[in-house]
Amino acid sequence: MSSDKNIQEMQILEQTLQNLLMQKQAFQMEMSETKSALSEIEKSKEDVFKIIGQLMIKTDKKKINEELSNKEKILELRIKNIEKQESSLTERLEKLRDVIMKGIKK
Repeated sequence: MSSDKNIQEMQILEQTLQNLLMQKQAFQMEMSETKSALSEIEKSKEDVFKIIGQLMIKTDKKKINEELSNKEKILELRIKNIEKQESSLTERLEKLRDVIMKGIKK
């Protein structure tokens, strides 16, 4: 494989990795918000409301707790999946960098 192709592949992998990291960060923020909401529901002795579009609707505490718990599980799976992809891409990038560096030193 030519050096130019290796460099081009490395740039594509780096861009893909950057996109993954942005997705991971977004999911982590959503996870934090979900955990915070679950915590507030647990503390609340009063009615719980859910925002849907431009409306705030009173909702069943148990039902919203279940919805948020399911959302948390899905987010955990998405984050783990991204971390696996991240690990794989990082490993491929390191190998590619080694190949490029060896080609430069020749």
